[in-house]
Amino acid sequence: MFTHPDHAHCTIRAAIIDLDGTMLDTVPDFQVALNHMRAELDLAPISQAQIAVMVGKGSENLIRAVLALDFDAAGVARRFDAALASYQRHYLDVNGRHCTLYPEVREGLRALREAGLRLACVTNKPIAFAMPLLAQMGLAPFFEIVYGGDSLARKKPDPLPLLTVCADFALAPREVVAIGDSSNDAEAARAAGCFVLTVPYGYNHGRAIQETDSDGIVTSLLHAAGLIRSHNQTAN
Repeated sequence: MFTHPDHAHCTIRAAIIDLDGTMLDTVPDFQVALNHMRAELDLAPISQAQIAVMVGKGSENLIRAVLALDFDAAGVARRFDAALASYQRHYLDVNGRHCTLYPEVREGLRALREAGLRLACVTNKPIAFAMPLLAQMGLAPFFEIVYGGDSLARKKPDPLPLLTVCADFALAPREVVAIGDSSNDAEAARAAGCFVLTVPYGYNHGRAIQETDSDGIVTSLLHAAGLIRSHNQTAN
């Protein structure tokens, strides 16, 4: 773990944690909102398995992928604006009603804070969805900073959101670890120069997390906290 030659002896002082697929299983919320949207377009419902491979790259990408199940590129383009507006309306209504916390999320966040780390949440979910969801699930108090997919000029896998957090915290990227469930998180972290840990239970666009370049796969945020604590003890 954490064997990057330039970083191996750096103390980790902050963690940037993804939301969907990392802290919360939100696919049930997506399913309800998307199927309401599809009903308005006279389309058949879709399954959670279909949706899980589409999430993680922001709402616009999600709606295009869902529409592409039924329409060609021109058909998607014609329906996109109305479909996105419908989805956003329904998602705001169901946000947090059907999602569940993954195991050891609160325990892990508490352990990270107790280890002295500053915490930020960076998600590609729009900030208007992310903030109330974190509050409703009791996670908001853990985070000093929250950035959504529309908070900055670019979203993950671009490194900008992670670099912005590093600047906010006045930390070098090598002092920060990103924790997420997908290649978006890993690519953003690598480009930013941060450590990265991945969880195996999330979405990752339907790909095995083992295919993603990271500093290690952790079974939970609590597992991640233990590894980071051990790393910092060694680094010091």
